[in-house]
Amino acid sequence: MEDVIKKIEEKTSLIQQEMIQMSDELYNQQKEITELKFQIKKLKFELQGSQANNGHFDNEEEKLPPHY
Repeated sequence: MEDVIKKIEEKTSLIQQEMIQMSDELYNQQKEITELKFQIKKLKFELQGSQANNGHFDNEEEKLPPHY
């Protein structure tokens, strides 16, 4: 009976460790998703600003390449 209890405790311990790892990974992924959403909003804002300028860019680096 003690062997059965010991095996159950070992399995429970492993499950707890895996749950902690999954929780940490989920947290990291949520942070990354939040950052990506922010970057998308920023790009949309920049795109809307460039469209408002009718394609006229303030910065030389932001000009479209000659093939456009």
